[in-house]
Amino acid sequence: MSSKVYFWNMRASIKAPFNNRIRKILKTTKATEHIASGDLTALKVHFGELGNTTFLRPIWLKPIISYYKKAGAKPFLTDTSTLYTGERGNAPDHQMCAALNGFDPLLLGAPVIIADGLRGESEVIVNSEPHKNSHFKQTYIASDIARADHLVAISHFKGHGLAGYGGALKNIGMGCASKRGKMQQHCTSGPKGNVHKCVGCGLCMELCQHGALSLDSNKKIQVDDQLCVGCGACLLACKTGALQVNWETGIQEFLEKMMEYALAVLKTKKSPSLFINFAINITPECDCLSWSDAPICPDLGIFASADPVALDQACIDMADQAPIIPSAMHKLPENYRVGECKFTAIHDKVPKDMGLDYAEKIGLGSRKYQLIYI
Repeated sequence: MSSKVYFWNMRASIKAPFNNRIRKILKTTKATEHIASGDLTALKVHFGELGNTTFLRPIWLKPIISYYKKAGAKPFLTDTSTLYTGERGNAPDHQMCAALNGFDPLLLGAPVIIADGLRGESEVIVNSEPHKNSHFKQTYIASDIARADHLVAISHFKGHGLAGYGGALKNIGMGCASKRGKMQQHCTSGPKGNVHKCVGCGLCMELCQHGALSLDSNKKIQVDDQLCVGCGACLLACKTGALQVNWETGIQEFLEKMMEYALAVLKTKKSPSLFINFAINITPECDCLSWSDAPICPDLGIFASADPVALDQACIDMADQAPIIPSAMHKLPENYRVGECKFTAIHDKVPKDMGLDYAEKIGLGSRKYQLIYI
């Protein structure tokens, strides 16, 4: 069974400018079919790390916001706190980062809300549907995304060092999880302590609500894995880098966990969600970096679907068939040929299917699709 994926190649004219084309895509997908007046609608985006220059342009989101408002919805732009220390590790820093990158509520017509609260701890527990070899019985989803009436995932399609690529599935699977949910996906245990960087300040211990942290006789941090729940709050408290993410999970396991989280996010919605991928500025790495490398292929266009698996697969296929931009040749192996997967050629430790087989297996969607040109 194939799913419909709608595609616009970015061609525009005086009679059909950008805004009109976006509205046509939304109308064709019946994006607001289930919208009732006053419905709170989460537009899940990535605001970009400070210094990054290839995240989604805020102006591209304005016609989407307007379309939903016209249908009676109350849209808000949203993301969640990062697990690692950076400019987006808590709500105040994250909102400032969004503002500095141009996501101004007064200009765009929708507020910016960090969905997992002040420190990334505001979450809703979603029971997973157990299946053979499933990783979770419970997942931890950012509260304001879980409680929204509708979800629209607007993603910048590009490469990613751990997942191979970043698209709709990563945007919801990792991007809609609370700090504890992100820790669940990345780690098999709590944070690891680096005693050489610990100054014994005790700030992390004050923040830990589960008594999992202590100082030894030398005033160096110790982590009790039996008490740690993996909430990640201590990572934000530590200013010296003495507490770090314990990146133990293998890539295949990480991808499977991320897909299970994506399914859990969609489980919080009564009506179908919409997924929009901007396959523009297709860089080899994620927008989480504080810099942007040259794109690996020309801009492709904008894709939309109710099926996130089909959507991501369509983007990958078109990117693989696209020519290589000369400035990105150094990222690809010398024996690379157009038609092969660019993302697994660059990130060669990532499985060839990049988790899409598992996504299809657990019912997230279909890898088969019908591409419909707008």
